Amino acid sequence: MSTLDVIVATIGRAHGLRGEVALTLRTDQPEERLQPGTAFEVEVAGQVRALTVQSTRMQQDRWYVRFEEVDDRTGAASLRGIDLVLSLDAEQEAEEDPDAWYPAQLKGLSVRHVDGRELGTVAGVDHYPAQDLLVVRTPDRRRVQLPLVEELVPEVDLEQGVVIADPPGGLFDALPEDEQGPEPETSAPPRGTR
Repeated sequence: MSTLDVIVATIGRAHGLRGEVALTLRTDQPEERLQPGTAFEVEVAGQVRALTVQSTRMQQDRWYVRFEEVDDRTGAASLRGIDLVLSLDAEQEAEEDPDAWYPAQLKGLSVRHVDGRELGTVAGVDHYPAQDLLVVRTPDRRRVQLPLVEELVPEVDLEQGVVIADPPGGLFDALPEDEQGPEPETSAPPRGTR
């Protein structure tokens, strides 16, 4: 059985005094993935520990969770920024939704423009509150961030190993030599000179 590690959510700030935390969701199935009793192994301050979902709730379109192991604000605050990751059966996930993909599956895929031009290779996915960004390493080694939305990334084909992109004009164009900015200094000027 092959497994796939999936980030379900990232823990946000502490909420209240009894250990509740806000979540930034990374899944479209939070009701299923964050059921009471679901356990996550996380690293907190260099130590691996378990976090077991005690309860969840929604308020103003925001998810909140309480863990059995955390009962105060201090403990909740220490969890901020931690990703909640589940190991899922890759074959079962593919059967349930053949068109679904996970950010970890995109790394290393070729990125092609809708017109067929090679744009680069997926280096990863950066997660931000507003949207995720596809990080593309161009052939000339630049790092380009492309919003991971359907209008700009209309197709992901895992079988063919390709991501089709329709980026806004100029995003993948190299800067002309005179617009790339000053060369970085390689050494400090001698003392006494300006």
